[in-house]
Amino acid sequence: MTDQRPPMWIGHTHMAVNDVAATKSFLLELGMRDVYPEGEQFAILEIRAGTHIIVDTADEPVEAGQPADFDLMVDDIEAMHAELTRKGLSPGELSPGSIHTTFTIAEPGGVVLKYFSSHNSGEPV
Repeated sequence: MTDQRPPMWIGHTHMAVNDVAATKSFLLELGMRDVYPEGEQFAILEIRAGTHIIVDTADEPVEAGQPADFDLMVDDIEAMHAELTRKGLSPGELSPGSIHTTFTIAEPGGVVLKYFSSHNSGEPV
């Protein structure tokens, strides 16, 4: 079988926060993988497809409510919402839309991450 996946993916994205250690701990609770555990000044966390999120301290204090520069997509949005609720992480309400169902969740410094339900075309990803 020929590999039908697109030939590229997002390798790295960035998240500037007020407290790297607190945000790293929170993101690990969300299910990300720590690929640079010896880091203290910044963190490197991995999500599906090998995408790395570089977390470091913002140059200016981050105001609560600022959206992250990326969003997250999951196969089962209801299950993810229930899991984060069970962990006491306080996700926002599920919001059905015409294409996606979404919810938001804030990391300890107030940066808001948005989750989307998948709309995978059925092709391998």
